[in-house]
Amino acid sequence: MKQRLKQFFIYLKNERGLSARTLIAYQHDLDQLLQFLEVAEIDRPDQVTQHHIRAFIAQRHRQGLGGKSLQRMLSAIRSFYRWMLREGFAQHNPATPVRAPKSPRHLPATLDADSITQLLDMPCDTPLAIRDKAIMELFYSSGLRLSELASLRWEQLDLASGMVTVTGKGNRSRMVPVGRIATQALLEWRKTRSQITTFEEPHVFVSQRGNPIATRTIQSRIRYWAKRQGLPQNVYPHLLRHSFASHMLESSGDLRAVQELLGHADITTTQIYTHLDFQHLAKVYDKAHPRAKKK
Repeated sequence: MKQRLKQFFIYLKNERGLSARTLIAYQHDLDQLLQFLEVAEIDRPDQVTQHHIRAFIAQRHRQGLGGKSLQRMLSAIRSFYRWMLREGFAQHNPATPVRAPKSPRHLPATLDADSITQLLDMPCDTPLAIRDKAIMELFYSSGLRLSELASLRWEQLDLASGMVTVTGKGNRSRMVPVGRIATQALLEWRKTRSQITTFEEPHVFVSQRGNPIATRTIQSRIRYWAKRQGLPQNVYPHLLRHSFASHMLESSGDLRAVQELLGHADITTTQIYTHLDFQHLAKVYDKAHPRAKKK
């Protein structure tokens, strides 16, 4: 098993080209399986049955692992065995019939429009503040992921037509509109950016030293501005993306369009925002309907 795992990771890195973060997740999950199988005195892939995988998942569940993590773990095991089947190292995939327990689906937090205005109505009196304003305006205007924004290059932006092209999960590209206010913030940042670095640096957003900005820096700067602007809740990049999606769906009711804007491969991922929208409608109903109002 150890030898096959080494070969599998070489395949994932060299042929699949997976990111370092994904490789670490695969390594962690499959190492856990290997330890479980060693205790059961199983050292060959063809000895593993669905009962072993089911017992392994049940053990991890008892140890407190949630449904989402268990699903990821099963996905790693299935991928490992699919590779072994193709290479002729196994005759079956023991993880195929095993299902992880479902996790309760938590609704994402969002900011309302007034809180967004409070956050973005910030003083832009330094180059870093101008940069941070452009970052947050773009997050809320276009619903980008953190990784998409951090890696953004000038060539991906067409500010004249108000569009940005990004490559998201699954290496899928999409074009997303950039709103008027976000465009203005980006133009202001482009003028100011020359004080920090030259235009030989292709990344849109750079650190104080002129290097491509790190995702952790973006996260910490958004927390800083949320606190400075007096917002009571923790604010992070994905919260701005959630707020973008929720406000778009609330205004338009077009789930398919929101799916395209967010870059979701499956519309079921986007449907969580319909629950947020329903909560909003339910509150409006409770306040407005004569038969719903409390005496």
